[in-house]
Amino acid sequence: MVESAGEAPEDGAAEVLDRPLPDGVRRAVVQIVSDGFGGLTVGELPPQLRQYARFTPTRRVKFAGNAMAAALEGDPVFRQRIGERLREAQPELTGALDAGTPPPAADPLDVAAAAYVLRPTGWVKLVTAAGEEAQRADAERADEETRAELERLRAELAAARAHTKAETERLRAELDAAKKEAESMHRKLRGALSDVKRGEAALRKAAADAEAARAEDQAQLSATDSETRRLKSRLGEAEAALEAARRAAREGRSVEDMRLRLLLDTVLDAAQGLRRELALPPVSVRPAETVDAVEPGRMTPKDIAARALSENDPAILDQLLALPQAHLVVDGYNVTKTGYPTMPLDKQRLRLLGSLSQLALQTGAEVTCVFDGAELAAPVLLAPPRGVRVLFSKPGVTADELIRQLVRAEPPGRPVIVASTDREVADGIAKAGARPVASAVLLKRLTRG
Repeated sequence: MVESAGEAPEDGAAEVLDRPLPDGVRRAVVQIVSDGFGGLTVGELPPQLRQYARFTPTRRVKFAGNAMAAALEGDPVFRQRIGERLREAQPELTGALDAGTPPPAADPLDVAAAAYVLRPTGWVKLVTAAGEEAQRADAERADEETRAELERLRAELAAARAHTKAETERLRAELDAAKKEAESMHRKLRGALSDVKRGEAALRKAAADAEAARAEDQAQLSATDSETRRLKSRLGEAEAALEAARRAAREGRSVEDMRLRLLLDTVLDAAQGLRRELALPPVSVRPAETVDAVEPGRMTPKDIAARALSENDPAILDQLLALPQAHLVVDGYNVTKTGYPTMPLDKQRLRLLGSLSQLALQTGAEVTCVFDGAELAAPVLLAPPRGVRVLFSKPGVTADELIRQLVRAEPPGRPVIVASTDREVADGIAKAGARPVASAVLLKRLTRG
């Protein structure tokens, strides 16, 4: 029996497996090698397997499975040693294989794996049959699993259909309810939109009414502001008149007394000037001298007419300023903008006032220069030149109105000359008894020096 056991591997060695080991057989072979691995010394192991000598059987199967299968296939001595360990571990199975009658109750994979290690006669058929049996078993198992999976899927499909049907019915009911709710919401929305449009129309009407009321209030406010400014101006004039009256009362004479005294001085100076101008002798006039005739050496009426001056001749201004108690009132910006309009306003004022100061020094006349205060952004810090009174109109009062106030303040009979090209100013002061002179005439006189 021992000899047959030794001869069997040699007879079986001639057989060759023409296909790869089935997976189940290969796993069983690797397990047999791993179980018999521990019964061998390190020297009995192939060199490539010695590094796994201290591994547990489970770790050897996991990490050295391919190496053990390769060593078993390529190293007959190692295969014989593993076979001896297998005979010791499973004597009944190995004995039946040596006898050529494998036990029918044994697992085909275990029989094929043991036959692959021991290589008895016909081991290839056993391995092939085990592989086919394993494949049939796998196929049957897969078929059973497939049938079970199919039944499970059918059950799931039926459940899904039932669930889908129930869900469809529920969704259809919810959809009907949603449609009804949407129709109700549409009706409410149309009503809300109608309300919004009515509200917007009412809002636009209210805004238009508010804007009209605002415009009316603004107009009334503007009118009120204008009336307030006018009343303030009149109040200022009244206060100024009151202050002047008080000042005159304190000085012991009234404004009328001052005007009368000034008029009397004017008449006396005019009489004395007339006497000097006519060179009247101290004797009275003789009746014969009243007869109209031309005496030798005297001027004829034609000669007297030849001596008349033009309205644009600066000499006429000299004659007017030579009158007793003459008062020259100058419309400041009207004169400067006629003579030197390109200069800044402050330069215009300084130039005019300097020239008027020289004129006042030369003629001895009273000189007042009036400027429009509305054209000023701030009060003017100005030292009036000697002999010239400088006045600015108050807010809301024009320079033209201030000039008319100055003319009305003078007593009737005093010579007042107003230099201005403004026709409205000239007409107004002429009615008040003043003598208008064009701005160009004054500029010519100031240029002459």
